[in-house]
Parts: sequence; C-alpha cells; structure tokens
Amino acid sequence: MAAIRPRRSGTRSPRHRAGRPNASRSGNALGWRIALPCVLLLAGVLFAASAETSQGSDLRGGRRDQLAELIRRGNTEVATSERRAAELRRSVDEATRSRTRTDARLKGPQREVDSLTGPAGLGKVRGPSLTVKLDDAPRRPGGVLPAGANADDVVVHQQDVQAVVNALWAGGAEAMTIMGIRVISTSAVRCVGNTLLLHGRTFSPAFVITAIGNVSSMRDALDTSPGVSLFRQAASAWNLGYTVGDPQVVTLPAYEGPTGLTHATSQSR
Repeated sequence: MAAIRPRRSGTRSPRHRAGRPNASRSGNALGWRIALPCVLLLAGVLFAASAETSQGSDLRGGRRDQLAELIRRGNTEVATSERRAAELRRSVDEATRSRTRTDARLKGPQREVDSLTGPAGLGKVRGPSLTVKLDDAPRRPGGVLPAGANADDVVVHQQDVQAVVNALWAGGAEAMTIMGIRVISTSAVRCVGNTLLLHGRTFSPAFVITAIGNVSSMRDALDTSPGVSLFRQAASAWNLGYTVGDPQVVTLPAYEGPTGLTHATSQSR
C-alpha cells in the first residue's frame, strides 16, 4: 500500500478554500478561452495545407527517393570508374607484353606473372559450378511479421553470406563470384542493413553466389557447414530463401578491380 503523504501544518482543508475566486485565475481562464479557438483554427489551416500539398501522397517520401537516387548514382559512378580502371590495366598489360617480346630480361618475370594470374583471380575460369541463392522472406501485407519473429529473423545477414562462401571454399571451389563479381583473396563480404557491400558497390537481395569446382565436394561442404545449417533452419522457420541450383558449366569473369592493399596508419604525435 502506498504511503499517504501527510498534509503540511497550516494547510487549509479543501472545504475551507471555497469562496470568492482569485482575480488572477479569472484572467487566466479568460485568456485560455480566447487562445484555444485560435490554436485550433491554426492547426486546422496547417492540416488543410498539408493535405492540399500532399495530394494523398507521403510528403516524406521525397527523402527516400533522393537517397535511392543517390545510391543508384553512386553505383553508376563506381561501375564507370571500374571500367575505366580495367581499360587502363589492359593497356598497361599490353604495353608490358609488347616490351617483353623485345627485351629478354623481362621474359622470365613475365612468365612468373602469367603463372600467378589464375590463382590470383585475374583470369577467366570455365568449369562445372554450383549456384546458391539467398533471399529475404517475402513481405506480408502491412509489413506484418510471422508469429514469434522479429525484423532480424526475416532478412539475410552478413554471416549467412559468409557461411555459404566459406563452405564453398572449404569444398574445393577454384573460383567464385558474388552477384556476378569475381571474389579474390582480398574480397570482403559486408552487409549494411539488408544490402550487400562488395568492392564499393551495393546489392539488394536476393544474393547469388556461384562457384566453380568439384560439384559433389562443394555440395557436401554446404550440407555439413554449421553456419549454412543455421540459415537453412531459419529459412524453414521464417520462409527465407535458400536454393542450390543444378550443376552447370559456366565461365566466371576475371577480377578487374584494384589489387593493391590499403591499411590504416596512426597519426604521428
């Protein structure tokens, strides 16, 4: 039971407070009677102006449209820069090979470079492949989540993509692409929200991973991977997408991005 706060000494009981109203209170009440209709009228004008401006649309939608356009523009600029960089690298390679044909000193180093092109992912690869597709759960009307699920349960996460990639490598994959982009030893799989960030470009689900190698071994590695198993359980519970396609012979493109390594440095004091 809550304690009853004692009344202070000298405080009059409520029945002794009845009587003539205070003049200041009367003035305040009169002010509110005048101000309240004005406030309500102003609110009505604002609501009417907002309805007329929106014409039934979401006035805040413009911000989302601007962000989506900014992302699309950024992806286009990155793709253009990558194509230009690839063209410049090809020009350098052609010039180097041309010089090698006339300079015997360069033939040995060039043969060594050529032998490392394949393992480094800088050349096209053709062979039997498996394709794995991961997707978010389909949206329900009104954004209603399945019973017992939260927002994180119905989307593909970074660790899910990494689990599939690691399992395919463990199963003997010789070459791999994610969303059609060649993956090499320095590639990093990162997710921001439910979008995938790879080599400076962003992708929305579904995420498609294709690997060339021994199909049977790669399939076994997927089946026995603890991380992939957890995602399959989530897919079964929350209707996420997980499919492994039939084996096909494909050609994966060469990696055409930068090959230099960057690292952070501390400021000198």
